[in-house]
Amino acid sequence: MTSAVQTNKAAAGTTRLAVDYVRGEEYEITVRGHHVRVDQPADSGGANQAPTPTELFVASLAACVAFYAGRYLTRHGFDRDGLTVASEFTMATDRPARVATIRIALHPPAGFPAERLAALTAVASHCTVHNTLQHQPEITVA
Repeated sequence: MTSAVQTNKAAAGTTRLAVDYVRGEEYEITVRGHHVRVDQPADSGGANQAPTPTELFVASLAACVAFYAGRYLTRHGFDRDGLTVASEFTMATDRPARVATIRIALHPPAGFPAERLAALTAVASHCTVHNTLQHQPEITVA
């Protein structure tokens, strides 16, 4: 699938992606030649073929935390094997529809020194996605 958005040249420092309709409530995201699908659960009218955009949003934060934690581990001579990040979220019960809370649990590899956990957590909690949530970007929809 090729979207008109994909074919436009992006300004320097800008990353472009495209979202194309597939079927039902399913869409395909294309970025840098990679393809990811999103869908909705059956009880929301989808076919449950892929995560929802909201699930990918939270997964993006968790993956960014893992990336920063992994870089910290490597920089300080620790192995990344066994590093995991778990996350969970709840939706707001009022309007507008949005994620109300996100909980991230960073689990370092076995044998990681307890006295270094605060530093690891501090680095991981300043990942790009978390920083973006803390300092809202300008968003336009045209």
